[in-house]
Amino acid sequence: TTMERKRLTLAEVDENLFRFSDEESESDDASMAASMDSEEEVAFVHGIDAVLDINTSHTVAGQQPLARARKRRSAPGGKSTASPPPTAQEDRWHDTSEEDEQPPPLTFCPRRNPGVQLDFQTVYSPSDIFQLFFSQEVIQTLCNNTNGFAAQRKGNDTKRPWTDVNADEMLHYLSIIIYLGLMKPSAIGDLWRKDHLHSYPFPPSVMAGKRYKAISAYLHMSDPAADAVNDQLQGQPGYDGLFRIKPLQEQILTACQAYYHPHQNIAVDERIVATEVRHRVTDKPPRRGYKLFVLADISSGYTYNFRVYKGNARKRSGKGLSFDAVVDLIDVPSLGTGYTVYVDSFYTSSLLFRHLRGIGFGACGTIRETRICFPRTSANALPRKADRGDMRWIRDGPLLFVKWKDIRDVTVCSTAHKAYSGKSMQCQVRSPSGAWCTQQIPVPDPVWAYNTFMEEVDWSDALIKYFSPTQKTRRWFVQLFLQFIDIAVMNSFIIHKEMALAREQKPLNQKRFREVLCLELAGAGQPQESSQAEAVSTDVRQKASHGRRKCVYCKKRTMLMCKSCNVPLCINVKQMCFTKWHVQKYA
Repeated sequence: TTMERKRLTLAEVDENLFRFSDEESESDDASMAASMDSEEEVAFVHGIDAVLDINTSHTVAGQQPLARARKRRSAPGGKSTASPPPTAQEDRWHDTSEEDEQPPPLTFCPRRNPGVQLDFQTVYSPSDIFQLFFSQEVIQTLCNNTNGFAAQRKGNDTKRPWTDVNADEMLHYLSIIIYLGLMKPSAIGDLWRKDHLHSYPFPPSVMAGKRYKAISAYLHMSDPAADAVNDQLQGQPGYDGLFRIKPLQEQILTACQAYYHPHQNIAVDERIVATEVRHRVTDKPPRRGYKLFVLADISSGYTYNFRVYKGNARKRSGKGLSFDAVVDLIDVPSLGTGYTVYVDSFYTSSLLFRHLRGIGFGACGTIRETRICFPRTSANALPRKADRGDMRWIRDGPLLFVKWKDIRDVTVCSTAHKAYSGKSMQCQVRSPSGAWCTQQIPVPDPVWAYNTFMEEVDWSDALIKYFSPTQKTRRWFVQLFLQFIDIAVMNSFIIHKEMALAREQKPLNQKRFREVLCLELAGAGQPQESSQAEAVSTDVRQKASHGRRKCVYCKKRTMLMCKSCNVPLCINVKQMCFTKWHVQKYA
């Protein structure tokens, strides 16, 4: 018999291209598994709170099909598979003919003036703002830990010598990662290919492909020696499953809260970070991954606070994961009081909303009828064949529950609104004759507020995902590292936008902001000279052909000039004349 040659699929070939991160990575499966829950973890991935949702625990524990993964901002209204127990002393449902009382208004008392916390008289370039998050201290920590991990892994290997990475080179590395989010090549190796089909002049002009591979292979955020001590504690109370990201996470989080303060309306969201190269079923939630719970300013989309879900290691209140996630993000001493928190149906519960009201926060969100403490009375309930725009409401102290008929039933809970104050919207409805016509239908106040504010959150999420850098790797902390970069870039863009508008200038759009940021980070040190880079480079920056020339902005001598404008301009860590001159020119 003859042996058949193994044939690889296109996906397998693509996976093996540029697999530098996997070849040099350590095995972190144990630390990943240590942070996972069993029933509660699976329930969360499918949009279920095992504590607060009725009649779901048996479905998760058994190997029966789970409910479909929840879609963002979807209106609830599905029926429970079993009749939940009624609550005591319930009132009947009310309609629009009955007036609801306006809840006592909360006085907005933020700890600082909302908005950017920087000097508006100072001009900040995109890289200046970005390096508020990835400061010199952060970059040096990355360099030290990456060099230490490389020394630990390389040992006496002389075939592939390692040269320690420095701060400028780390900034160059970050510029290529941000560039990945702009170009999104199918394989990272394409960035350094020399053929005509793949022409990317920027990466080879910044860093050699082999050097990028080496830094990616040994990239490390924590002290390798401290990692070894932490790994020995696995399974014991002192073990920290997120130890490898802790130094960078704390530094980025401190910067997020230092340079911006949220406005009155804030939202809680989550992002699932997949940690496998590929999944067998693409339309299902990731089988392995980490979750980021995020507190964002609704008016701008700025990420003010975030937490990485710790699984078994987290502190439990016994009131459900959704309750703990929100309470952990709300820090009254740093925020102040009087905020209104908007959440989706996974987080909304009477336990959470009463707690928030008790600490001086309003809350509003869609809610599932399967949630504990949702009104069970059927007296004067919304009929099954209600007309579009019909509504019912019921109040339980500070809690207002509303059911509203749109295309389907929508259920909302709020502690910050009255049921109905006359708001309406236009919609297309079918008349009895079958013709479509425009009609004004009433909208409950909490539904109107939820749709208005959460649309801003959805738009912000879409912008983040559109330019997010992706990189195939089996090291879970590298995926979180990319998330931290994304948070820093997006927050930097928001700060740039608000400062430009305050000076009555036209801000850069997000795409252009990222492009300028890539150029500035790449120019933080001298660009690497190579024949390959000289052959294909069409970058806007090039060396002055006749020695040093005077920068048109600061009049100092420089060897760089803008190829498009044909003027010499400085571009380094301390002097970003390239950006400042172009901003003034195109303002």
